[in-house]
Amino acid sequence: MDEWLTTSEIAQALKVTPETVKRWLRSGELRGSILSDRGGWRVKQSEVDRFMESKEPLEIGDDEGKAAA
Repeated sequence: MDEWLTTSEIAQALKVTPETVKRWLRSGELRGSILSDRGGWRVKQSEVDRFMESKEPLEIGDDEGKAAA
């Protein structure tokens, strides 16, 4: 069974702020359910996994955009 996570739990795991997670939810990038104004959002672990797989990792050392020597 899928575990339901709070925005704070997701933020901590992904090393972002809870507001960033809420922005992803409001934009539809991340899908979740809002319990109530006081209960906040809940997101299934499988949805967090799907969301992360859809993001391309940043490449370190990418030379694009650097001026030619």
